[in-house]
Amino acid sequence: MNKNYKYLDNINFPSDIKKLSQSELKILVKELREELIDAVSETGGHLGAGLGVVELTVVLHYIFNTPNDKLIWDVGHQTYPHKILTGRKDRIRTLRKGGGLSGFTKRSESEYDPFGAAHSSTSISSALGIAVANKLSNKTDNVIAVIGDGAISAGMSYEAMNNAGSSKTKMIVILNDNDMSIAKPVGAMRAYLAKILSGKLYFSFRETLKLIISAFSKRFSKKAGKAEDFLRSAMTGGTLFNSMGFYYIGPIDGHDVDALVSVMKNAKEINYDGPIMIHIKTEKGKGYEFAEKSKDKFHGVSKFNVNTGIQEKSNSSTPSYTKVFANTLIKHAEKDSKIIGITAAMPSGTGMDLFGEKFPSRMFDVGIAEQHAVTFAAGLSTEGYKPYAAIYSTFLQRAYDQVVHDVAIQNLPVRFAIDRAGLVGADGPTHAGSFDITYLSTLPNFVVMAASDEAELVRMVNTSIDINDRPSAFRYPRGNGIGVDLPSIDEKIEIGKGRVIKEGKKIAIVNFGARLSECLMASENLSKKGVNPTIVDARFAKPLDENLFWQIATDHEAIISIEEGSIGGFGSHLSHFLSEKNLIDKSLKFRSMILPDTFIDHDKPDIMYKNAGLDARNIENKVFDTLNSKVIIKKSN
Repeated sequence: MNKNYKYLDNINFPSDIKKLSQSELKILVKELREELIDAVSETGGHLGAGLGVVELTVVLHYIFNTPNDKLIWDVGHQTYPHKILTGRKDRIRTLRKGGGLSGFTKRSESEYDPFGAAHSSTSISSALGIAVANKLSNKTDNVIAVIGDGAISAGMSYEAMNNAGSSKTKMIVILNDNDMSIAKPVGAMRAYLAKILSGKLYFSFRETLKLIISAFSKRFSKKAGKAEDFLRSAMTGGTLFNSMGFYYIGPIDGHDVDALVSVMKNAKEINYDGPIMIHIKTEKGKGYEFAEKSKDKFHGVSKFNVNTGIQEKSNSSTPSYTKVFANTLIKHAEKDSKIIGITAAMPSGTGMDLFGEKFPSRMFDVGIAEQHAVTFAAGLSTEGYKPYAAIYSTFLQRAYDQVVHDVAIQNLPVRFAIDRAGLVGADGPTHAGSFDITYLSTLPNFVVMAASDEAELVRMVNTSIDINDRPSAFRYPRGNGIGVDLPSIDEKIEIGKGRVIKEGKKIAIVNFGARLSECLMASENLSKKGVNPTIVDARFAKPLDENLFWQIATDHEAIISIEEGSIGGFGSHLSHFLSEKNLIDKSLKFRSMILPDTFIDHDKPDIMYKNAGLDARNIENKVFDTLNSKVIIKKSN
């Protein structure tokens, strides 16, 4: 730590918190919030969510016996305070750095992280699983899930609540309601929670607290009378949660330490054989003026000046791939009223906020509901509209069944704009776009494209506009482009046609995706050593440019494919084509460079690609290894 703190300096584990009085807890809260702001200003990362749960984090570890009592955080954006209090204080400034702390909960990192999470809406399901396991093992440990108002709107949360409510298993769910996920939450759940919070008794908190504590201490059991149940529902508006089998309490001021201590203590001690829902109201960015005023911009931050709130800006003068996509789609939408934009709670992350500013009636943020987003897009396409589902590669995995059944089987022209393709840096393996080439290219009917630079991304958006007879997808990486000039929206690509970037001899390097610049760098180095490779940009994993690859196979002694994806993707399809067309014989060697069969830990992207073996030096080494290899794949005329 960079500062001296009266209490936080002596807190290494939750057992140390239990030595403090309630009045001392309030000082600890201030110190923890200050340390969080200071640390994230140096590392970057998720700030606003953590600031909103500082009081809750302190109280949970104060009341419950973690790690025996299992504390499960949904998503994990908000867990930096939790990490500071659970033995990781001295490493907090390694957050999201190579070899440092993960930005999310991670089982291998600490026994205080009983369940790893970096995707939304898993906490209630996993907590119920742990609670049932405890019940079967005759354990009495508590299980607590903390879930946000955005995450609880997702379908998986409803499924979990439905199961938990009928399970007769004690668990505690804390609904952290800050009226924000990453962006403003959407949907009926938001309106429902707002209705609860508009009740008069919320604002006369002390009277509400007395009733809550009374309910806990006197009649908190399944035998509670109808009069009490009626009073509780009328007082709080928690009818939805009550009807799903939860004992609902709230809303509680999530920044009132005394209130939190009282309610959590009673929730822990009461013998109740069912799930408890404690609804707390918090403020995202609490305690830091700049984060309070700009909750979305301070959800995830780069390094920043604590005194001014000004974040470091990228040194790149080139636009991001996300912005290039959004601006290109906007230009088309100005001419084509059938174009629709769809995002699943990531408007700024996907560029759909820019599209929505121009076309508010044609942009739909469906919330944390990727499954719904895909089938919603499918429905739009049946009526002649051109939906663009802009979803991160890693999040689209959550909707794979819908991609297969509702889009591919029906051959519907849904367009998938797949952001964050490949390795993404500090967010690590949970956010890496490692599998979309494989899981989409295996589907009949799909057109699967990957942009090698921002100009190619423009051409692929342009091309997708006219793909009206089948689904299509184009993938592009996180970050900024390489600085090439952008074409007009009239430039398109013939479906399934690659391009030769540089003609050479003997060996061909076939790129699919954003490794083209590394391929060209490797080519420069190879030419100095007497090797002059052909460089090809495949553009399409499906359909393959069979004529081009037939020619490449017959004109070269070796082919190396490279892609930012797992096994089963572009290289596998190219290998299958060469084999099926009898192009494998004594004179052709084939190698594919893909992501290794492991999850790659967070680091700077260039280091991650180096570790994955997909940088220029590794490409160069692969060329020499292939040319000298005894293991050969042969060709025939």
